[in-house]
Amino acid sequence: MFVSAVSAWEMGMLVSRGRIRETRSAKRWYDDFLLEAHVNEQPVTTDIFIASSFLPQPIHKDPIDRILIATAREHDLTIITRDKAILAYGAAGHVKTLAC
Repeated sequence: MFVSAVSAWEMGMLVSRGRIRETRSAKRWYDDFLLEAHVNEQPVTTDIFIASSFLPQPIHKDPIDRILIATAREHDLTIITRDKAILAYGAAGHVKTLAC
């Protein structure tokens, strides 16, 4: 299993805005998560950034979701999510998804 490095940014934003209450720093929480969940971090590369700009339409405008989708497409991975827009994009055949 992999987690996109962009998820660290999302976690940091949620903690900084008070949407997630955490006693550990966002960095510590993320590092602990990687270790405890036994997942590997998938870096966001130049290729992924560019690919996220050229995804098949229709796709909503959320740049982080676009990066996650591009990462999955570039590495032939399945996105496990509750996000209805990503699941709909998967149902349209543009990325492999699994609802959780």
